[in-house]
Amino acid sequence: MIPVNEPRLDGRELEYVTECLRTGWISSAGRFIGEFEESWAAYCGRRYGVAVCNGTVALQLAVAALGLGPRDEVIMPAFTIISCAMAIVYAGAVPVLVDSDPATWCMDVAQVEARITPRTRAIMPVHIYGHPVEMDPLLELADKHGLAVVEDAAEAHGAQYLSGRGSQPEWRRCGSFGDVSCFSFYANKLVTSGEGGMVVTDDEALAKRLRLLRNLAFIPGQRFLHEELGFNFRMTNVQAAIGQAQVERIADTVERKRRIGARYLAGLASVPGIRMQVERPWARSVWWMNGLVLEQGSGHTAVSLANALASLGVETRPFFLGMDRQPALRARGLFGGEAYPVSEELADMGLYLPSGVGLAAEQQETVIAAVRQVLG
Repeated sequence: MIPVNEPRLDGRELEYVTECLRTGWISSAGRFIGEFEESWAAYCGRRYGVAVCNGTVALQLAVAALGLGPRDEVIMPAFTIISCAMAIVYAGAVPVLVDSDPATWCMDVAQVEARITPRTRAIMPVHIYGHPVEMDPLLELADKHGLAVVEDAAEAHGAQYLSGRGSQPEWRRCGSFGDVSCFSFYANKLVTSGEGGMVVTDDEALAKRLRLLRNLAFIPGQRFLHEELGFNFRMTNVQAAIGQAQVERIADTVERKRRIGARYLAGLASVPGIRMQVERPWARSVWWMNGLVLEQGSGHTAVSLANALASLGVETRPFFLGMDRQPALRARGLFGGEAYPVSEELADMGLYLPSGVGLAAEQQETVIAAVRQVLG
């Protein structure tokens, strides 16, 4: 079975982890924590990085550090992982949804302004499957209405967006926008530490607050006195060691992922009844996951296609299920009577193919041939 993801761990990962074991620095202190924070923040064009134990809590920490709370509204896409909504709900705030752009599958920025109310405090753009959100108009809206931007770049390590907000157009990496930007380093990400995450920012005061809340809100100089409740969201030095080794070859990883994406686009272009994510001229996607959406009349559903491909030795995964269709969120009284047709179509008719950094060209050709066999 060709797996959906297989990480590459053939750099200095073993060397660095062995150092952690040899020196005894295996918990949440050690040289690799700071090195990983500094190197990843610098790569993203940020001043500060705050490493945490996974990407989900990176979002939760960011929301808490910004002081978002009860009845505050945060605009986010319907089509994403539930971690985004969880971070908002756990803070007592209210997620407000917009539908997806049918070509990029990211949030439809044109729908955002209509969702702004006097209670709106933040916008949470999510770069879906490695393709950037159209950030310039979103940042203009945030400036106009005085809103914070919590950028979820968990799926977009190294992806770039062509921003025109400066004196001249500039390619900027995802993770460089907004008040805070959040990353996941789960095993299927371009940079992995097994589990792990990070919040990056340019705001020194906000970085200090992120660090305080990450570590049980221990007060410097009086460790066991707590003026507020924090979290234990610390990353271990062992995780950071793996992550640091991964950052050292991020340029090669991005190049590999873009080659994989280009090969899928070329190989599946003539297959009837499907459409794939479109890379806009202002975007350089890293094709974190290479997905396809079945058209009506293709003769397959996402489930039946997945089963057919599995019988040919190809593993797949379904797309996200929209937030408006999540029972755990509907039970809280959220999204009643709301519908997001693009998100629903993506969820019902979409799946993604093997896309990991470790995917060999021969494996990918096998996947392409299997899709052609089933749908051709």
